[in-house]
Amino acid sequence: MNIELRFFASVREQLGVAGERAEIPGDVRTVGELRQWLRTRGGAWAETLAEGRALRMAVDHAVARPDTAIAEGCEVAFFPPVTGG
Repeated sequence: MNIELRFFASVREQLGVAGERAEIPGDVRTVGELRQWLRTRGGAWAETLAEGRALRMAVDHAVARPDTAIAEGCEVAFFPPVTGG
């Protein structure tokens, strides 16, 4: 399955990339599984996307949970939680 990945703010800075088109394995079906799969890249990927780190995710511009399904051609974004004031 091919998807678009986008990384914003400190996530982008830590990974050193703003986005990429990725071919992911067929057994990766949710945002949580995608996050886990990306961590297998090691290094900054494992650290930045580590389990337990505060991180927000979106699929096709809608806020997503770890169990949100992903599909061919979708866009998945990772970004830090933000606050306003």
